[in-house]
Amino acid sequence: MKSDRSVDTDLEAWQSPEYADPGLFDEQVVTVGSGAFAVPGTISIPHGEGPHPAAVLLAGGGPFDRDGTAGPNKNLKDIAWGLAGRGVAVLRFDKVTHAHREQVAATPEFTPTEEYVPHAVAGIEILRGLPAVDDDQVFVIGHSMGGKFAPRVAAAGSDVAGLVVLAGDTVPMQWSMVRVIQHLTKIDPATAALLPTVEVATEQAELVDSPDLSPVTPAAELPFGMPAPYWLDMRAYDPVAVAATLGLPMLFLQGERDYQVTIDGDLAGWRAGLAALPDVTFRTYAADDHMFFPGTGPSMPEDYARPHHVDPDVIADIADWLRSRVRHR
Repeated sequence: MKSDRSVDTDLEAWQSPEYADPGLFDEQVVTVGSGAFAVPGTISIPHGEGPHPAAVLLAGGGPFDRDGTAGPNKNLKDIAWGLAGRGVAVLRFDKVTHAHREQVAATPEFTPTEEYVPHAVAGIEILRGLPAVDDDQVFVIGHSMGGKFAPRVAAAGSDVAGLVVLAGDTVPMQWSMVRVIQHLTKIDPATAALLPTVEVATEQAELVDSPDLSPVTPAAELPFGMPAPYWLDMRAYDPVAVAATLGLPMLFLQGERDYQVTIDGDLAGWRAGLAALPDVTFRTYAADDHMFFPGTGPSMPEDYARPHHVDPDVIADIADWLRSRVRHR
């Protein structure tokens, strides 16, 4: 699991990547959503004559802030600043599980759909309301679980222009957990010792798949201690099947050193399910891990404790793909 930190921490440790020039864009703070679960967000708006294409940026699984802070790293801020300097307006926001952690924990019926869709749709509408943004060219960019739920955001009637999915998982999350624990048991026993055993994780995953799973199944018997309604909603969602119905341009990116979301398991699911569709692009990056940080050798959890930036090739590829979609629409 990746740790989270608040938006205001690690400001001294994090440095802007070389490919991001903050002199090329402005930022403004906004409120995303309404009511008790409204969250703060930041829009990076390019200088120069618009209207610009834009994107809502969705974080991965866990209570992440708007920057995707993990130790000294901020992969979502890297992406937002990198794209804003290349003419793309980007809205990123604190996940509701970060901004309202206690309230969410006290809401046992809370689902992953509620974790992602309402704020993403609200963010799309915020971007559409900006004079500097082309309201027909608003995309969704999702990392990890945010990528998995990007099709559900698009299917919610938000009329997005396309999807960019970075390391989006298609293997059910409960079985990804088993796979990760098996992997860490081999390469990093110290970290694996902090997690459930493979046997316990397998029992929990089997319960998620079981017809015996019901809204009253105790959370303690389920993966990550998440309540049963969360897993019922997750189980009912097939991201590949939803993506196949959208008729949208889609770009899928995957790090080849990623052990959390894999080429053979997860990317293969997207490729198989979307193979017959036009305007679906797949790219992999030999040096990149789950966060799209370049490196060498096996990716290790401890890597996230050292400063990194998102691969500049990933930023350039996303920006080029977005611009090409804008020209041809």
